[in-house]
Amino acid sequence: MPFLDWVNKNQAKESTRNVPIYLLKHEKFYGEQKTKNLLIHGDNLLALKALVPLYAGQVKCIFIDPPYNTQSAFEHYDDKLEHSQWLSMMYPRLKLLHQLIADDGSMWVTVDDNESHYLRVLLDEIFGRKNFVANVIWQKRTSPDARIELGAAHDHILVYAKNSALISFNKMGLTEQQKSKYKNPDNDPNGPWVSTDFTAQGWRPNQMYSITTPSGQNYDPPPGRCWANVEPVFNSLVEKNKIWFGKNGDSRPRIKNYLNDAQGASSWTWWPNSEVGHNQEAKKEVNKLFGADSTFITPKPERLISRILSIASIDGELILDSFLGSGTTAAVAHKMGRRYIGIEMGEHARTHCVPRLDKVIDGEQGGISEAVGWKGGGGFQFCTLGEAAFDDDGRINPEIKFPTLAAFIWHFETATAAPRILKSPFLGVHDGVAYFLLYNGILGDKRPDTGNVLTHAVLETLKDKYPHDGPRVIYGEMTRIGEARLNAEDIEFKQIPYDVKTR
Repeated sequence: MPFLDWVNKNQAKESTRNVPIYLLKHEKFYGEQKTKNLLIHGDNLLALKALVPLYAGQVKCIFIDPPYNTQSAFEHYDDKLEHSQWLSMMYPRLKLLHQLIADDGSMWVTVDDNESHYLRVLLDEIFGRKNFVANVIWQKRTSPDARIELGAAHDHILVYAKNSALISFNKMGLTEQQKSKYKNPDNDPNGPWVSTDFTAQGWRPNQMYSITTPSGQNYDPPPGRCWANVEPVFNSLVEKNKIWFGKNGDSRPRIKNYLNDAQGASSWTWWPNSEVGHNQEAKKEVNKLFGADSTFITPKPERLISRILSIASIDGELILDSFLGSGTTAAVAHKMGRRYIGIEMGEHARTHCVPRLDKVIDGEQGGISEAVGWKGGGGFQFCTLGEAAFDDDGRINPEIKFPTLAAFIWHFETATAAPRILKSPFLGVHDGVAYFLLYNGILGDKRPDTGNVLTHAVLETLKDKYPHDGPRVIYGEMTRIGEARLNAEDIEFKQIPYDVKTR
């Protein structure tokens, strides 16, 4: 597969591996305090790295609206990077986002023609070309731009699966316009219906019979086609009044599809603004929330985000937006009953995102609120980036708590997120190996230094409380057990902080 190359690509790839880990610092709860929703103010590269040990493989849907690199200067973010700089900015962030997506999850990225083709190749490299799903075309304008001879009317939404073999998208609920097409001209007791052609492409001998309508008109399949079912099935459908021959009983047969049976419509890659909104609609939504003097140039309409989340997720699943902007994705996810993580580095994380989500909690009725029956409730936790987890010499920040360090170690060893909040020295078993961490007096020793040391007594305690028939990996500050016994017990000891690494 061809790869995209640019100036400083090697440095971009190296920076992905060397992104330092920072601790998330809780600032305040808004609404319900048991919430799992997060709003993080800080550099999204550092925030994503901090999230990986905790959420790797758990995010069902990622939506990002990164700077389009239009060479314009916007008030709220820098959208004027040299092309190779833009690629170097995107590469490490996409790599970390890829780690966070669930195996059956997907990522949706909006972009315009300035970088769409380059981004497509970059995403092919990171996700694998086979995991490309679609390029959705969103009609973002309602009329041509009179200042430009051939103005752009659309944006691209590039859709990738973590694993295309596992992805399964939801059908969209029928709109009122779609429902209005269902009629009941024959007073069918099954309710309103629409009819579709009762033929199929190709030639199959047992589906090439003649059909006589109630009025006596005879029909054979059209050239190059056959009937959709064999004759016994067709006769059964006629008996059940599920075949329509027209109001006079003389038309070519069509099969009825009932509104009661409709489970929604499949999406396609053309999204007109009449269905999902447009730029002006989005600006009006934001103006209503913050006033015309404090708006964004290019927000996305709530209906657009709602369409994406409806297709790619269900209630309770985790959504992530690491270029949160004015907070639209988080607001829509909140109203739709999804869990969410939003990351925004600009000051508008405080001036726009926090108050917007606070209004959502209070029952704000803009955007999609009426369509989804939103009445308010829920909550979110506001966090910032705290101190680095490790200093330049690899020493552990004394502020790091046991569950956080345990999550880092578990992710490094298993490439998966911690299965739960880890509060005991036994972290779990992965591929037959049991993992343990001695840190911060986790065994309840009043002297943490000794509680962090693997002694013969500590080992017997671990074996007694957490029996495991297989190899063990034990992290601690030091060990007083000789190599011979460690080998005999099938134990690999790793020393803190020197053997603590991150992916």
